[in-house]
Amino acid sequence: MRTGVFLFGGVEMDDAGAGPPAPTDRRYDNEACWHATERILDMGVRSDQLGFDIFWLTEHHFQYEGYEIVPNGILFGATLAERTERIKIGTMFNVVGQWHPLKLAEDFSFLHNISGGRGILGIGRGTVPREAESLGTRIGSFDNPDAVDADTFNREQFDEAVEVIRRAFTDEQFSFHGRHFDFPPPGIPDRGGFVETLTLIPRPRHPVEWWQAITSPPSLDAVPRKGFGGVFWLKHHDAIAEWWGRYADNYEAAHGRALAPGEGRMLVVNVRIEDTYEQAVASARPGHDEFWKFLGPYGWSRGYRNPDGSPVAPGLIPTLEDSLENRTWIVGSPAQVAEGIAAYRDRLGLTDLCLFPNFSGDTYDKTDEQLTRYAEEVRPLLG
Repeated sequence: MRTGVFLFGGVEMDDAGAGPPAPTDRRYDNEACWHATERILDMGVRSDQLGFDIFWLTEHHFQYEGYEIVPNGILFGATLAERTERIKIGTMFNVVGQWHPLKLAEDFSFLHNISGGRGILGIGRGTVPREAESLGTRIGSFDNPDAVDADTFNREQFDEAVEVIRRAFTDEQFSFHGRHFDFPPPGIPDRGGFVETLTLIPRPRHPVEWWQAITSPPSLDAVPRKGFGGVFWLKHHDAIAEWWGRYADNYEAAHGRALAPGEGRMLVVNVRIEDTYEQAVASARPGHDEFWKFLGPYGWSRGYRNPDGSPVAPGLIPTLEDSLENRTWIVGSPAQVAEGIAAYRDRLGLTDLCLFPNFSGDTYDKTDEQLTRYAEEVRPLLG
């Protein structure tokens, strides 16, 4: 089982938890954000030393609140690649609509090549209107009155951009003419003629591994059809199993090949390891509650279920008990965390696991401790 580490990459907070301050009342200065960036690099190096397989970050912009302060996972990844030996490096996720697609293709190719093929291309459509509309796209959200139109635009733009990137990676000469993108634009003069095709410099020198978030029924259909790996997170354990199977069915229908158990799918779980269950619950609660105070209004809890199996109300801010019941958070002693992960492994045929060990506001000393405890105390129990 390949095991990755995923960090939001936030500022350390001494007042994380439910209640005040409101997320938008926080404001961290440049020095605090840069200190966190350097510590995140330390965590990437530590993950390599401990034998983890992949180090993931996430792309976000303009977050003065301090929750996600790395805007460019590819640039970060190239720096990390120079400090590490074997760990693969990806962004969960590069928000495609917030990039010029050819710049994303060029920059990822550089990371992939300079690291000797250790880049992984994670792609997503985005979640935050503040970022999206400032950087060239739109996104639907619960606080966006134009959510449906914005979402339609985003999906169309995303699909075209992904096709541009695929052609740029694979074709020595390529062109694309769509509704949102036109490469090369017509009529560009060049040395007595006109530009008809483009060539990406550099192109990847190693095979590219693609992963995309699966958060909705349309993406559950589109991702396997495109042949990308699907990433599942923050869903009730029964919903994970159901969507896991539907991904395999959709992949086989699109490609005529049955997947092996777990193939092409990745599960992200939030973990907290302490000596006892009670200590783990107490340790996890502030960061859990801060996480949902920040992300609940964006609709991230829509994959949760009530005790009777019904969907939760839109915009739910889960309690830690809700998350434990849904099994999106696995907390306890090393043996209890291993048991929770083994249950998913056995049910899903899990081959790609990603740990989320750094809760909102956690110190990076705590994250280092959690990575070390997983590697030394939990991983041996999983065989």
